[in-house]
Amino acid sequence: MSIQPGAYLPDATLAVVDGEIQQQRTTDLFVGRKAVLFAVPGAFTPTCSNKHMPGYVKHFQEFRQRGIDVMCLSVNDAYVMQAWAKAQQVPAGLLMLADGNGNFTRALGLELDGSAYGMGLRARRFALYAEDGLVRQLHIEAPGELNVSTAEAMLAAIAD
Repeated sequence: MSIQPGAYLPDATLAVVDGEIQQQRTTDLFVGRKAVLFAVPGAFTPTCSNKHMPGYVKHFQEFRQRGIDVMCLSVNDAYVMQAWAKAQQVPAGLLMLADGNGNFTRALGLELDGSAYGMGLRARRFALYAEDGLVRQLHIEAPGELNVSTAEAMLAAIAD
């Protein structure tokens, strides 16, 4: 069962990439923040690189103007997330969260078994909005889709 609105984000340690790489607990990372967390199945994969991430880069300032932080989660290591951030020209402040072993993703109940494609455990494509670690909205994509977790969809959902 996946996390639901009204639940607090689980405690886990992630590698946070914002230029530098630092280990941080999710309980500390989300405290006192309004945040959109979007997850991708893999850095450097076609849909993630060509469609999902570019929308968040393009609309990053719109989120910031609303007082909302933006974070990208993937079951990749921190060095892959750092290289992907550079390749995608991710602005400073858009946090890249590396969940290398998938512990946080599993705790959310949003893991994807990509073994059939040689990818192992990955995160499902989703986006959530949380305030002070409390999930207010959760939008999970159907397999192969990119509709409800885009930057544009989240901006519209949060405005409602």
